Amino acid sequence: MFKKILIANRGEIACRVIKTAKKMGILTVAVYSDADKDARHVELADEAVHIGGSASRDSYLQADRIIAACKKTGAEAVHPGYGFLSENEAFARKVEEEGIVFIGPKHHSIAAMGDKIASKKLANEAKVNTIPGWNDAIESAERAVEIAKDIGYPVMIKASAGGGGKGLRVAFNDKEAFEGFTSCRNEARNSFGDDRVFIEKFVEEPRHIEIQVLGDAHGHVIYLNERECSIQRRHQKVIEEAPSPFISDATRRAMGEQAVALAKAVDYQSAGTVEFVVGKDQSFYFLEMNTRLQVEHPVTEAITGLDLVELMIRVAAGEPLPLAQQDVKREGWAIECRINAEDPFRNFLPSTGRLVRFQPPKETMFSADTEHLYGVRVDTGVYDGGEIPMFYDSMIAKLIVHGRDRAHAIALMREALNGFVIRGISSNIPFQAALLAHPKFVSGDFNTGFIAEHYGKGFHAEDVPHDDPDFLVALAAFVHRRYRARASGISGQLEGHGVKVGEQFVAVVLDERGQHVHKSVSVTDFHGQTGSSVVAVGSNSYQIDSRAPLGSIRVEGLVNGRAFTAQVERGAGKNPLALRVSHNGTQIETMVLSPLGAQLLSLMPYKAPPDLSKFLMSPMPGLLVEVSVQPGQQVQAGEKLAVIEAMKMENVLFATQDGVVGHIAAARGESLAVDQIIMEFA
Repeated sequence: MFKKILIANRGEIACRVIKTAKKMGILTVAVYSDADKDARHVELADEAVHIGGSASRDSYLQADRIIAACKKTGAEAVHPGYGFLSENEAFARKVEEEGIVFIGPKHHSIAAMGDKIASKKLANEAKVNTIPGWNDAIESAERAVEIAKDIGYPVMIKASAGGGGKGLRVAFNDKEAFEGFTSCRNEARNSFGDDRVFIEKFVEEPRHIEIQVLGDAHGHVIYLNERECSIQRRHQKVIEEAPSPFISDATRRAMGEQAVALAKAVDYQSAGTVEFVVGKDQSFYFLEMNTRLQVEHPVTEAITGLDLVELMIRVAAGEPLPLAQQDVKREGWAIECRINAEDPFRNFLPSTGRLVRFQPPKETMFSADTEHLYGVRVDTGVYDGGEIPMFYDSMIAKLIVHGRDRAHAIALMREALNGFVIRGISSNIPFQAALLAHPKFVSGDFNTGFIAEHYGKGFHAEDVPHDDPDFLVALAAFVHRRYRARASGISGQLEGHGVKVGEQFVAVVLDERGQHVHKSVSVTDFHGQTGSSVVAVGSNSYQIDSRAPLGSIRVEGLVNGRAFTAQVERGAGKNPLALRVSHNGTQIETMVLSPLGAQLLSLMPYKAPPDLSKFLMSPMPGLLVEVSVQPGQQVQAGEKLAVIEAMKMENVLFATQDGVVGHIAAARGESLAVDQIIMEFA
């Protein structure tokens, strides 16, 4: 077994690999960029080596520097994690040539599966179902139309070297096939330097289901069940679960056996994933093979009780697999939500900056530990007070739950999301909460078009209906009454003039348009020591019990005998006097006032928000990479004004109306905050 390994990655996956290595008694070496000098993976590792600038092309993609770091520290093996160089055949070969072990498949396996056209031919030879299509590069748009007609519409036009949704079009007729081929080819040439394009049948109502495989150097390959990854936004997975609520046992076995056949055909020696597209009739076709550990590997770990990182390390060290196919378990149901630094209410734009608060829900399962199952696990590479840099992808944590069945896992996940406190940056937690509550998700009736179909026009606060909105008002009144009780006990009060707290209040809820909705509330049977009150909101009554310390964001307790977790903050929203309450993805801001206070508030004049239409403001934190106009320039609606870059994503800002550029307030190369003014129009 290795004495020391280097992790050629960052963030949560680097931390995840370090935990398994520690469990196995292996020393670890971290590598880091300028932006990551204070990162969590650097702190967790036994030693760390600086490998370059903040941008990944200057650090984590520098193969020679990573190999030099191995030699300098005496690391015998490299774990590449996922992303960066994990599926780079040249890197794997170079590592092997330098006498260092690559903790992953052999370079020839990566090469065989890395090219979509070559991998499809191999799959055909291994008798793996492949989508009907034309697997050779197509020379012209006219030929593409002929082929599309032969296959039968709809067809999918894909770049051979594509990935992440780039170089991909769906065509339903000759015109779309002609135009789609041309744009795919151009996009592929610009993005990947490879303009080969192929065409295949487009599967309707498709589901994205993948099989986890594991092979060793002794010719053994097994499959560890499947993962359902159909909940995707712009080809990026959002929620993953294992097993799939859709496929039958017969389909699972057939998919697993074909995945094993493909892995054996390329002499696969490590953990890998064979991805399939599955039609509504359970017909399944090979998509591609990911020759690395997947982001969503924890859901497989939960249902099988196996540590996949440990098995990868053992296989790389030459050990045979410790189990056979019949030993693979499938117990309970696991779900993973990717917690991303993005603002769902601003079209999922990246959100970078300091994590003012980062308090994950209480963990009962832990990465690298399969002794504790059925519960909650958080895999992350960040910490309270840490910085989310703009140079890498937006995922800051993975929230994993393992339940007895699917309904239990969904309930566990909703409660865990309620208790996940993230402040200082925006996160996609409200969106995840909405997905988990959607009746179609709950019933398991979804496909890869689910998010586009239900949230095609963006995500809005009203997309998260709460099953009991008055509970949020009751909780605000309960917490306010506790604050008033504390204030009433202040020392030095004049005798006979002490603070008296009544039982009748008015909750003034601020709606989206800043309008006030008044609700009569009473808080009776108040017990300061036991943290118990009866709160009436209109005709609804709530017995709330909670001993959460005042000032803590996370509030846990019982309401009418049922457990709940919510988040309550004072002065966190637009109004410094309001309490902000969040539960099940819904958020309200409410002021809890005495009846007289509410009456006086209603007499206050309405303050209209300022007119910001003459300013161009940054919709997200990021780097201003281009200013496309000059002061005094006449611009028309739709004209490009500026380009901002953050988290591997470019955002082009266009003029919303005709006008003349006045003052330009930000310069190219400047780091911008959200809503920072870039330019003003005359």
